[in-house]
Amino acid sequence: MDSCFGLPCDVCEWYCVFMGGTYAAVMGDRGRLVVPAEVRTRHGFEKGTSLIFMETPLGLVLTSRETLLARIQSELEGSNLVEELVAERRREAVIEDAG
Repeated sequence: MDSCFGLPCDVCEWYCVFMGGTYAAVMGDRGRLVVPAEVRTRHGFEKGTSLIFMETPLGLVLTSRETLLARIQSELEGSNLVEELVAERRREAVIEDAG
């Protein structure tokens, strides 16, 4: 996208970054939403795809379960949660025994 509201992107970069793929949807009967075809195609959403709505400080985010799982796995890569939990429990036990 070359401009936002007729302004160069460096003037309103936030718009180009965060709003470049903005779509409108209308809440239908019983809370139903229709995801625009272009979005479904680009993200591989097909009938039966499990979608996740996440509330964030900036608003609501829609993603697929698979995409969310991949992101979480990526963020946790290299960490050993079991070892961290065991170490934390051992520290707590030492404090409790000393007290």
